[in-house]
Amino acid sequence: MTATTIHTERYAHCISTSRRVRWDIDRDVIRARRFDFSKPFLPDGLSRVSRLEFLTPAERVRLSQVQGRTYANMFGLVERFIGIQMLSSSRHHWFGDQVALEALVRFTDEELKHQELFRRIERLAAAGMPEGYQFLPTPNAVASQVLEASTWAVLALTCHIELFTQVHYRQSIEPTGELSELYKDVFLFHWKEESQHAILDELEWEREHERLTPKERDAAVDDLIALVGAIDGILQQQAGADADYFVRTSTQALSPAQVARVAAGLLDAYRWQYIVSGVQAPRFRQTLIAMTTADQQQRIHRALAPLVP
Repeated sequence: MTATTIHTERYAHCISTSRRVRWDIDRDVIRARRFDFSKPFLPDGLSRVSRLEFLTPAERVRLSQVQGRTYANMFGLVERFIGIQMLSSSRHHWFGDQVALEALVRFTDEELKHQELFRRIERLAAAGMPEGYQFLPTPNAVASQVLEASTWAVLALTCHIELFTQVHYRQSIEPTGELSELYKDVFLFHWKEESQHAILDELEWEREHERLTPKERDAAVDDLIALVGAIDGILQQQAGADADYFVRTSTQALSPAQVARVAAGLLDAYRWQYIVSGVQAPRFRQTLIAMTTADQQQRIHRALAPLVP
């Protein structure tokens, strides 16, 4: 069996899974429900709110909801550039493997649906939370910035994102029973489609890797490092905005030192969610190691070191 045949079979498997798990936003996910604001949105494994021991139980729940609102908005943000990248990658299959082409077209269609889902989730969150929340980065501006990088770097970042969604759901969201039922269902259905997206990310990343020269790959590693730095800049900005919103709308009086700990705790949680948990995922580490030299791996490690507790 040739490598091309094996790849075609993997694309075909993704199509089969996509057909089987296909869901509708209203019929399957929202089902005319609203969020239960008496319950957390994100589990502590992601929100890390238990580290802020000075917060009352009610305020810990509320901080998990602020984080959960940003968590949904972050996925809506990154799926803008992911969808564009996959639509662009599909051109390499236009006059070739039509199975691969169908898989990527389905991928793009699902990413568009996910963006609409997260827009709906933002409106539902806004309906039950105090006014004043702001999600600062805009999808088009971020997508434009990300897509200026090399395709290799964008696909690496995309693979990283798709894989940490799997880790987050299976290790933290799925086993936690006390979350808002609607919020938990959003990420159940999101996970169902993202599972095959991660496979397609790897296939397209490998295809792009084989196309590049060693010099082009080396430059692409620098692009990936720059993209992670840009993501961290977004996280710092949003963690500050979320901390300010939480403190302004809190019913609990907080000292300046406690306010500072809330801001630091949010940034720590966001770096864990969007950078560290993906980098530490065994599947991503294995793929990255296979596509980089020892020197390139050291450069990546040095860049990540300040972000890892």
